[in-house]
Amino acid sequence: MNFKELNNELGNIDLYLLDQILKGRYLPEMKILDAGCGEGRNLIWFLKNGYEVYGIDQNPSAVLMLQYLARTISRKNEKERFITSKVENLPYLDHAFDAVISNAVLHFANNRIHFLRMFGELMRVLKPKGSIFIRMASAIHPPFELEDKGEGKFRLPDESVRFLLTEQLLHEIMGDFPLRFLEPMKTVNVDNVRLMSTLVLEKQE
Repeated sequence: MNFKELNNELGNIDLYLLDQILKGRYLPEMKILDAGCGEGRNLIWFLKNGYEVYGIDQNPSAVLMLQYLARTISRKNEKERFITSKVENLPYLDHAFDAVISNAVLHFANNRIHFLRMFGELMRVLKPKGSIFIRMASAIHPPFELEDKGEGKFRLPDESVRFLLTEQLLHEIMGDFPLRFLEPMKTVNVDNVRLMSTLVLEKQE
């Protein structure tokens, strides 16, 4: 398979999510939600391989693009699986999904309460023994100065303001929700302007 064929198969998928696919984390019989899916860059491989995937995003234009993309890949991909919605108000029943993906979404929380609402919704729709993949900006052992803007938000060296995962917040959610790490958390320094942490967790009950 050459570069163009590989790109066509995978799209612009997050490398850390691809790592989970290669480890066999996602089985064909699973029902998967991408919460904050955008135009579907992390769903192309799943769609091409017949997975039952769903996506929500608060940007209706992005959802329309994903609906079109999904139907282009296969007429079996129902556009109704991809809808406009906010993460803190998911239109799904409890325990609806075997796996949840939240990639570069939670750091857009307005404050700590908003973050916990979003996280709580992700936990609500996830089945017991289901997995959740989270990638978000963090403040865990930063090698640079962060300006605390309050309510969990910080100004980063690139001048953006993000809600950041902290050690205290991580300890809190691991204590408040029945979660365990499926593998060690990874944190990457991106050009010394922000840190991105990847968590792969299992809901215990």
